[in-house]
Amino acid sequence: MTGAMEIYQLLPKTNCKECGRSTCMAFAAALLSRDAVVDDCPILKEEKYRDNYENLTKIVSPVGNASETGMIVHEELCTGCGNCVVACPVNVAEDPYGAGAGKTPTNDKVILRVEDGIVRISNVEDCRRFGENKILCSGCIVTCPTKAIEFI
Repeated sequence: MTGAMEIYQLLPKTNCKECGRSTCMAFAAALLSRDAVVDDCPILKEEKYRDNYENLTKIVSPVGNASETGMIVHEELCTGCGNCVVACPVNVAEDPYGAGAGKTPTNDKVILRVEDGIVRISNVEDCRRFGENKILCSGCIVTCPTKAIEFI
């Protein structure tokens, strides 16, 4: 997963504040959290930063299958083992006798479920990483043996 320092290395490092942030490092953090977009930095549009602009755009562009929480399930890595389904605290709370017991979810309130051999995301608004009271839950990430789940 890309970090703020990797993003920062591709920025002009002028701390010009034209992006609306106090420093280029603050802008890097905003890019990482998707609170800013690469085009917010006008200096990156200059010819001498063209390669950096293109690289940053690739790194921080929203991935097509990312959920509103920034969760991505890399289908090519997912084996459908279901570890994430039973590790998700929301799944356990919403479905204690299904997903919470290590079985197939018994209701539609769960966030993660295995369908057609791949983990699918649903009810993302109930994920602990979503909304005003979000927390950095990582139950689904740490239990995935193939690193198929990430948050951007």
